[in-house]
Order: sequence, then C-alpha cells, then structure tokens
Amino acid sequence: MKTAHLYVSLHVFLSASVLVSAFDPITTTVVLGIGATLGRTIYNYLHESCEPKWIAYNATGLQVDLERKLFGQHIASRIILKAVTGFMSNDNPRKPLVLSLHGWTGTGKNFVSQLIAENIYKEGMDSNFVHIFTSELHFPHASQLETYKSQLQQWIKGNVTNCAHSMFIFDEMDKMHPGLIDGIKPYLDYYDKLDGVSYRKAIFIFLSNAGGESIIQTALNFWKGGRDREEIELRDLETELSLAVFNNKKSGLWHTSLIDKNLVDFFVPFLPLEFRHIVQCAMAEMKARGLKPDQSVAEQVAEDVVYFPKAERVFSVKGCKTIESKLDYYA
Repeated sequence: MKTAHLYVSLHVFLSASVLVSAFDPITTTVVLGIGATLGRTIYNYLHESCEPKWIAYNATGLQVDLERKLFGQHIASRIILKAVTGFMSNDNPRKPLVLSLHGWTGTGKNFVSQLIAENIYKEGMDSNFVHIFTSELHFPHASQLETYKSQLQQWIKGNVTNCAHSMFIFDEMDKMHPGLIDGIKPYLDYYDKLDGVSYRKAIFIFLSNAGGESIIQTALNFWKGGRDREEIELRDLETELSLAVFNNKKSGLWHTSLIDKNLVDFFVPFLPLEFRHIVQCAMAEMKARGLKPDQSVAEQVAEDVVYFPKAERVFSVKGCKTIESKLDYYA
C-alpha cells in the first residue's frame, strides 16, 4: 500500500507541475526540483541503499537466532555475539572486524555468517553489500594469483567506497592460495584511510576446515575424560588452533601476515556435533518446512548419520550437512 501511495503522489505532483509550467517558468524550476527530490526519495524507498533503513544491527535478533538455531556451539555463539555487537556499537572502530571461523564440515560456519548478515542487513544474504568469495569458483588457478590479487583489491575498494558497512565472506579458505589473502592485508589493518577510503566499518569473515583436527582432538579428550563438552572454553582451543592454521600449508592463512600482525580479531572454533545436536538440526529443519516437529523422525534421521570414532559413534562426520536430504527420505 505504501508503494502504491508513493507512485500516486508522484503522478499527481508531476501532473500538477505540467500545468504550472505553462504559466510560470520560476515556479516550474522550483516544482521540478521538488519533484526530483521526491523521485529520489521513492527510489531509495524501493531500492536498497547504504542507509539505516536497510542497514541496522539487531543485537537481540542475533542473540535469539544463535540460541535457537545454532546447536552445540556454545563457544562460537558467545564469541560471535560479543564480537559483532561490540563492533557494530562502535561508531568509530579502529579497524575492520575480522573473524576466522574454523571447524569440521557441517558444524555451522556458513550458517553463522548467514545469521550475522540477516541481523545487519534488511536483505540478509541477498543484500548488495554482502559479498561471498569461494576459492574454487573465484580463484581456481594458482598461475593467475597476481591477477586475482588485483581484481580482489579493486572489488573490495569499490564496494567499500559504495558502502562503508560492507561484508566480505571468504569460503573454503583452506583451499585458497596462501598468498592471496596477504593481498588484502592493508584493508584489514589499523589505517584511518587508504587512498581516501576508510575500511574500518567493514566486516571480513573467513571460513575454513583448517584447524578442525585440533578442535576435534580437544573435544575427544574432554569426552574420554568424562567431561561435558560445555566445559570446553576458548582458552582450551585458541593457541593450538591459531598455530594449526598458521602452519597448515593447505590453508589460505598459512604463514600469512594476517596472523603474525594480529589482524584476525577472533579465531572462532566450531565443535564437532553429537547425536543430540543432529536431532535438534532435524527438528529445526522440519519446523522451517512448516511441518510439525517429530522427535521420532528426527532420531531416525540422526541414527542414519555416520559418526566417529567408529566404535563409540561420538561425533557426526558431516555435522548437520546432510540432514536436509535425509529428512526427505524419512519425513
């Protein structure tokens, strides 16, 4: 209805301006100027722009989403909420927010990126200000490294110039050429401006399986020791995780200056998921499909998932990644 009213208003206004223009050139100029302003207002109303109407952080929304939709990740949930809230609440941050999310496949890294975007941008992941790069799709040839670096730098500069609150997500960091990320290091550093552009309000999120083994080993040690996974804290993982990532030759962060220059604000570990978490994922998927959540069906789905170690069947090999397709079979 609001859109219709705006179109009607503009039509009436422009019709009136035509009548006025036949009699008074000065009035015509004033009327057309006001008409142009009204036109811009309507355009901004209908099309996404870098304005508070389209970009407004919802801390409560992110907290609720993390509590209700992300399962088995008490460490990641806490870090993400504090990091994003602190950054978005600061009108003058000293540098961009840089998060590096690590863990086994299907543990929620991509999903968390989506939740962050949905609670900052009205259009969520469809926003023109959210940019996703996937290693094998966007940077497939190692021989083209210098070309990729130049293109990536120009892309980031152009989009941050367009909107300071831009978000860049780099998926499959473990498959990215180690030298590529160093090419964007200046944009992540403590600079007021680079070539007249400030990058301090942008967000960079790196997603990687690198370091997953050290996270799994810590979780296994807690399980073997009879300790609950909720007892695992960031300090139990952080040092080994950053070292594992830095020294992993298959990681885009291998020996990168982002780590030794402390430009990554948080290394966020995602723990391997257990049977109970797979059940929660299945229940949430049923709810998302508009179905009545069925515990018995969710448990059937969870039983069909592959776990490791083989004898004990403690952690899901693929996390919640295959739940959607498995639910099609059981539902």
